[in-house]
Amino acid sequence: MRQVLYDISTVFWRDWLVLKRRMVKFILSRMVAPLLYLVAFGWGLGRSIQVESGSYLDFLVPGILALNSMNISFNSITPVHAERVYHKSLEEYILAPIWPEAFVIGKVLASVLRGLISSAIIFLLAGAFGAHMNLSPLFLLVLVLNCAIFAEIGFLAAMKLSTYEAMAQVNTYILLPMSFLCGTFFKTAALPEGIRFVIELLPLTHTSCLLRALALGEALPYVSLLVLTAYALVCFWLGRRAFRQLTL
Repeated sequence: MRQVLYDISTVFWRDWLVLKRRMVKFILSRMVAPLLYLVAFGWGLGRSIQVESGSYLDFLVPGILALNSMNISFNSITPVHAERVYHKSLEEYILAPIWPEAFVIGKVLASVLRGLISSAIIFLLAGAFGAHMNLSPLFLLVLVLNCAIFAEIGFLAAMKLSTYEAMAQVNTYILLPMSFLCGTFFKTAALPEGIRFVIELLPLTHTSCLLRALALGEALPYVSLLVLTAYALVCFWLGRRAFRQLTL
């Protein structure tokens, strides 16, 4: 077990050193999109929208946290794709005497860290805009689960897709629609029944639902928590399997 933890920390530490050197640029770049969402939807459109739970800004911030942590976690792990396809440096990890699962876990944890840092930036910005949220350890756990799920999806895509264009298409055809339809800016009940059925199967919908319920003090949908846990376990297994296939 000690060796496994050492292997995981080694992979994680390498990514942390890269992030540490770029921390200022990382923070500044992660402020742009949340600021635009808060200004455009919170101050602009939000002034004319009434919601049952209070202000639209309070309703909006959990959705922004959900979609932002999704995008950051997914995109933070996509350099693994370049290491596999273009730089051919992934072989160094494959040949290294480390537990294969340690590479997957270390990369996912590094992406989760980036997602949480970005979420912390949104917390601060939302507070400056006057948003009110109830934070709790369970709220943080849901954020971590969401980051882990999309980091694992990003890792799986990096293992399976063969071109940079294909990776970009994941953002265009999967992440972008989810960003706007999965309960981030409005409740899924507003969607047509057929579309809503599909949307409510997706992990970001459950994250948005959970974060909003926790932030606004509403009844917690425990089914959504179970769904996210199942997504995290299944996506990890798929990513681990894909990486192990490269080592054979």
